[in-house]
Amino acid sequence: MKVYRGTRESGDCVVTVNGVPLDPRLDLRILSTEGFEWGYDGGGPSQLALAILADHFGDDGKAVNHYRFFRSTLIAMIREDEWTIDTDRIDISFTSSVEVPMTLDELLDKVRKAGLK
Repeated sequence: MKVYRGTRESGDCVVTVNGVPLDPRLDLRILSTEGFEWGYDGGGPSQLALAILADHFGDDGKAVNHYRFFRSTLIAMIREDEWTIDTDRIDISFTSSVEVPMTLDELLDKVRKAGLK
């Protein structure tokens, strides 16, 4: 099992996997030039979500396809300055949720249009 650990140190966000610094995977996408962050939806949390999923899945394409969902459902919700997430928690976040490929407004618009026919 892998354990991802984040800490804020002197204003910087440091993230490790099993005690080793987590590769930000800038080769996949540059979502933040400022480094990792958490606690909101933005560039730093996006880079963190992408890096964790690339390491966790071992599948770059799958990480790119799912990092937004993971950022919004888990990384953006972290409020502490120190946290840990293990592989079981990551797997649970994907099996206990359903990803919808549209916004709520888009879904409601589709439902309204379907009701008019």
